[in-house]
Amino acid sequence: MTYPTSVIDPTRRHDFVLIFDVIDGNPNGDPDNGNLPRVDPETMQGIVTDVALKRKVRDYVALTREKDEKRQIYVKHRGILVNEHRLAYAACGYEKEPEKKKKAQAQKDAKAWLCQHYYDIRLFGAVMSSKKFDAGQVRGPIQLTFARSLDRITPLDITITRVALTNATDVTIGSADDTEAASSQMGRKPFVPYGLYVAYGFFSPAFAEKTGVDDQDLALFWEALERMWEFDRSASRGRMACRGLYVFTHENPRGNAPTHRLFDSIQIKKKEEVKVPRQFDDYLISTPEGLPEGVTLHVLVG
Repeated sequence: MTYPTSVIDPTRRHDFVLIFDVIDGNPNGDPDNGNLPRVDPETMQGIVTDVALKRKVRDYVALTREKDEKRQIYVKHRGILVNEHRLAYAACGYEKEPEKKKKAQAQKDAKAWLCQHYYDIRLFGAVMSSKKFDAGQVRGPIQLTFARSLDRITPLDITITRVALTNATDVTIGSADDTEAASSQMGRKPFVPYGLYVAYGFFSPAFAEKTGVDDQDLALFWEALERMWEFDRSASRGRMACRGLYVFTHENPRGNAPTHRLFDSIQIKKKEEVKVPRQFDDYLISTPEGLPEGVTLHVLVG
């Protein structure tokens, strides 16, 4: 995908607003609450964690850039992180853990190698400390907030029926020859009828320089935020889609305006005639007519 040069410039500061919605799905289940959609108990607004959003970005990059050596993924599903550290040490010429006097240099070399080859380390940072093959810590240039729904949501948990069982012993009474179950099993399926969520993010050029982020990395990140929903389909998630991606780009690496004022200038309001929102068209989104000097708004999705 093609983006304006300034919005993929890693030497500039970028603050962005990500808007997405869910229809009849569970955007981020809470394992401590029966996998029901996460909510703020005081306001009943829906919540999607930052790590859930990062997981979608990682999965998109892993799927679309599988053969790109510079864009491998460090935090894999069921991965063993120390194995990645061991690989980095070996690539830097340390087949075994070095002596104490060489450990600091080995850690530095391994950290640099990991930053060079793993996309999510370059962007999000990582804690790579371990007893063996220690690679230290990296602070990433991209930080994300939790996503929060604009309005209160209604977490539902409906009953579903499983008609085919795995084993004859899954029910107390089966047929005489165990070829047919005498009854089915009941299950649960949690979901949200509708929710429009907003998350905020920040890109620091100072940390990007340290981890080695380039313009292609940043372009891939914007691409992932827009398209990762298409590659993350499942029956439990219902319909999810990116509804807005607004990037404020600063000319000054340290910023030309306070971030909170820029974020507040993106107004999302429910239409007056709508009592219970059930679709994206129930909302109106407006962007600022004027911006502080040195700040440009890029509407990548909207």
